[in-house]
Amino acid sequence: MSTGFGFFILGWVFILITFMSIGGFFMFRKFLKRLPKEDGKSIIDWEEYYIEKTRHMWGKNELTLLEDLVSPVPELFRDVAKQKIAGKIGEIALQKKTKTITQDILIEGYIRATPKRDHKFLIKKLKERNIDIAPYQALFE
Repeated sequence: MSTGFGFFILGWVFILITFMSIGGFFMFRKFLKRLPKEDGKSIIDWEEYYIEKTRHMWGKNELTLLEDLVSPVPELFRDVAKQKIAGKIGEIALQKKTKTITQDILIEGYIRATPKRDHKFLIKKLKERNIDIAPYQALFE
């Protein structure tokens, strides 16, 4: 076996282990979210519950706004992000006992569902749509 071929095999093994580790990390995170909590439901079960309970509350404008707000998320992760955010929005809507999802509830849910590092993208999108962010400043902190 030549030295070049040996380095090729070593490099290929390193690449395979790296990709399998990355994939395993994301699969393990999904597995942890599927584990039931004390109440018997997992995080994903609660998200699906809130989405199903509030499905009739969503208007066309709110769905369009949600699509626009999650557009910076890479396409590979967009569906997962949308489910998490929509679940949080549904939870807030049910807590407030509203009949429809309003723009205020949607933005509040988006802020609460996303990490702080993503808020700059939200602020940029809201400014593009000429939506005042002053009422939401307390949620950003």
